[in-house]
Amino acid sequence: MTKANIVDYVSKNASLTKKDADAAVNAVFAAITTALAEGDKVQIASFGTFKVNERAERTGCNPQTKEKIVIPACKAPAFSAGKTLKEAVNK
Repeated sequence: MTKANIVDYVSKNASLTKKDADAAVNAVFAAITTALAEGDKVQIASFGTFKVNERAERTGCNPQTKEKIVIPACKAPAFSAGKTLKEAVNK
C-alpha cells in the first residue's frame, strides 16, 4: 500500500475530498516524524508504538574488499505493533 492508496482510503471512509484527505495524512505523518525527531515516543492505542532506538558504534566489514570499517552510532526509528493490530493480522 502506498501513500496515495492511504489518501484514497481516508478520502472514501471519512467523506473527505482527496485534497483534505492528503492534508490529513500528511499532518499525521508530520506529527509522528516531529515527535520522533525530538526523541519522543508516539503511542497510538490499539495500533502500536513508534520510538527511536539508539544504535551503538560497531565494527563491520566491507563485503567487496573484506576491509574492516567502523559503523558510527546512530538513531533508528522503530515500530512495535499493539495487541489489536497483531490480532487483526493473525486472523
